[in-house]
Amino acid sequence: MDDLDRWRDMASAPRDGSRILVTIRQSEQGPAEVDLAYWSNGDQFGAEGWRASDSSPGHIIEYAEPELKCWMPMPSANLNRTSMPSPWEGDDDQELYGSGI
Repeated sequence: MDDLDRWRDMASAPRDGSRILVTIRQSEQGPAEVDLAYWSNGDQFGAEGWRASDSSPGHIIEYAEPELKCWMPMPSANLNRTSMPSPWEGDDDQELYGSGI
């Protein structure tokens, strides 16, 4: 498994606007899933925070910190991979690759 293809603690996620994959926690709205997101410093369309990459002015999808479990960098093009990685399925009290979350 490539080092880039592993889930990491959200505390280490880049907040420079680059797009990353995130695991959205399971909730009453549905099971855990993976989304493409980025950190926004805030603008006239919304406050500082995590946004889904398909957000647009007038329709911003924001994630609160507790909604996001972990992240991984965008994978490089891989012709053998046909889909997104599976969401992190570990327990909240279980360590995520040594992150201690």
